[in-house]
Amino acid sequence: MSPQITPIADTEQDLELTERLLAPDGTRVRHPQLDPFVADVDHDVLRGLLRDMVVLRRIDAEGVALQRQGQLGLWAPCQGQEATQIGTARALEDRDYVFPSYRETGVIYARGAQPGDYVRMWRGEEGSAYDPAELRVAPLQIIIGAQTLHAVGYALGIRHEGADEVAVTYFGDGATSQGDVNEAMIFAASYRAPVVFVCQNNHWAISEPVAVQSQYPIAGRAPGFGIPSLRVDGNDVLACLAAMRWALDHARSGRGPAYIEAVTYRMGPHTTADDPTRYRPEGELDAWRRRDPISRLEAHLRAAGELSEEYVAQTQETADAVAKEMRAQCLGMVTRPPLAVFDGVYAEPHTGLDRQREEYAEYLAGFEEATAWRS
Repeated sequence: MSPQITPIADTEQDLELTERLLAPDGTRVRHPQLDPFVADVDHDVLRGLLRDMVVLRRIDAEGVALQRQGQLGLWAPCQGQEATQIGTARALEDRDYVFPSYRETGVIYARGAQPGDYVRMWRGEEGSAYDPAELRVAPLQIIIGAQTLHAVGYALGIRHEGADEVAVTYFGDGATSQGDVNEAMIFAASYRAPVVFVCQNNHWAISEPVAVQSQYPIAGRAPGFGIPSLRVDGNDVLACLAAMRWALDHARSGRGPAYIEAVTYRMGPHTTADDPTRYRPEGELDAWRRRDPISRLEAHLRAAGELSEEYVAQTQETADAVAKEMRAQCLGMVTRPPLAVFDGVYAEPHTGLDRQREEYAEYLAGFEEATAWRS
């Protein structure tokens, strides 16, 4: 299932090198390799995927608004990447473990995150925005590509214990130039680790276009490590679901790692600290709006007579309710006392940690003394 290795000349050619099940206009495309993995997907499932993407987009818009209003320190938008995140995440089993980057809001949503979980880290309240053990999702990783090594290490543990689960790691096209990602692929292939690599190729690593980093499809690198790969249209939620099911089946059956490159597009800035108008070509954004993942699935369901206006309205109401609760929880968060940073570090008392706590308390007390002196 590895892709044809053909140089990329432009965006249109780039998209022609992807596998898909839904065309940009919503038409169902038959695919002999992917079709068996979505044979059970009916219109109810598709409507559920549509609801997930609409809710995710609303969450993302609320995150941007909260940051612009000074309630969050930063936000990493995922508008345009809903199909990649929802399609792949909905293929996971509860027992699987995810190692995300900082942009996987849709993945943690699909894994059961609560409204406050989306903002807690970005507000600076806690390093882990949610309970990793409960969601089976590692904390959002800021260091580019580091989570791939964590995923492979976990996957090696899975193999050692003979557990029936798979480690899954998400990263962007920019991360593929990092040594960590390549080292992770070497270890995964060498030890046949049950891990799935998901590269969200959103075309821009901050201000660097993917064409500068890779003259050929990124998925073409994986076979060089001995890892089978698949390159799919990342704006096609059905293809992303099928691709992830293929990859999970491969990894879970003891055949080692698998690699997915989902070709999508970052509609907004890299983060809210970025201004993409400074580097993105004029007209590119409009071209990708015509490939919008939500509109694509809506068109497919409408053509089949399986999308009512009542369902569309209910879905929007659900999305708005989640965003409203997300805002309420964000504004209602109470910052923990500074010394609470030492809580929960060790299960048992630790003298070294006690000493650090005392030193930090003295440091904080120094500010109080300086304030009192000035007054």
